[in-house]
Amino acid sequence: MAPASPSARSGASAGPATATRPRNRKQLILDAAGRVFSERGYHNASMEEVAAAVGITAAALYRHFPNKYALFAACAHVMVDGLVAALDEVPPGASLTDVLSAVTRTTVAHRASGGVYRWEARYLDREDRRALAVKFGRLVERVEEAVGREHPLPGRRLRAMAALGAIGSVTMHHTSIAARRAEELLLASALRVAATDPAAGPSGAHAVELPARPVPRTRRAEILAASVPLFARDGFANVTNGQIAEAVGLAPSALYRHYPGKIDILAAACLQAAGLLGQGVERSLRDVTGPREAVVALAATYVAYSFECTELNSVAEAELAGLPDDLRKPLVLAQREHIAVWEQQLRLVRPELDPRQARVLVHAGFGVVVEAGRRLRWRDSPEHREAVTALVAGALGL
Repeated sequence: MAPASPSARSGASAGPATATRPRNRKQLILDAAGRVFSERGYHNASMEEVAAAVGITAAALYRHFPNKYALFAACAHVMVDGLVAALDEVPPGASLTDVLSAVTRTTVAHRASGGVYRWEARYLDREDRRALAVKFGRLVERVEEAVGREHPLPGRRLRAMAALGAIGSVTMHHTSIAARRAEELLLASALRVAATDPAAGPSGAHAVELPARPVPRTRRAEILAASVPLFARDGFANVTNGQIAEAVGLAPSALYRHYPGKIDILAAACLQAAGLLGQGVERSLRDVTGPREAVVALAATYVAYSFECTELNSVAEAELAGLPDDLRKPLVLAQREHIAVWEQQLRLVRPELDPRQARVLVHAGFGVVVEAGRRLRWRDSPEHREAVTALVAGALGL
């Protein structure tokens, strides 16, 4: 006969077990919130969504964080705090491989929530942005020291930030790949970037001439042209119809004669960005003779586009997730087609890569452009374009 349960032996009723609050609930909340903010954007995310993802009520969530901004600010610090802590465990004077390995492991582990820092941080207040900048500066300095020690080439801070961009790129896409394999690919890519001389452009590179930006000759085009810098500076959700109307000398109500709503202006900006990049790729690939030249041409085109259309590109990258499904779908398809061109040509150059591995490296190249461009403050010049193109080629392993 089976022994009696403790409750039966004590005479207590055997009712349902009382749920216990997990000790790491705050961390579970931050993990879930990071995913929601990364996928939906700060303004589109809600406390109710975060609570549902954790399996608690909104009231329970508010006991940990008084409002959405407090939760968002905490999420923005999680990734950088984790990276700083990981590097604090690496001994001073450690090899560049050890330093970048620590960064890569932490970044891949926080992949689902790491995108908050890159695009959504502009919604933080000045004090939080300053605190984040200080932490990120510590991270860059540690990587820069290791880069300069092992590869005494020009532009060591540029190479350090570009290497971090290659690693951080994994937070900006959803390519399915095993964590260990992602770490290997990203670490190897970042090490190549760190060892690349930015003054020596990749062989086969040539000057890129993008299609001219359309001149705003109609009121609709003027509204679009005026909106992009506002969206880039303040974030789409923070820009009002009144600000847009004032920029073009209209009454706010007059905007509706040209666009049904503000979201339609954003969709038009994203479509313009996709069109300019697509036309640039078509033009650059017209006379290439082989896959390696094609990949270099793609890199040079993306770099040129990023420098010439910095505000437009940042709006398209940062705000795409906030578009309604019907407006977002054609843009996502265009984005996938663009990446597929890179993937196909890169695999011809490096046949040992499978499609997922090639896709991860393509995104690593995009990440290099973002962080290197920021380091150069997006000041456009032939020298800057050549330097960043060389770093992208290094990331891809050309």
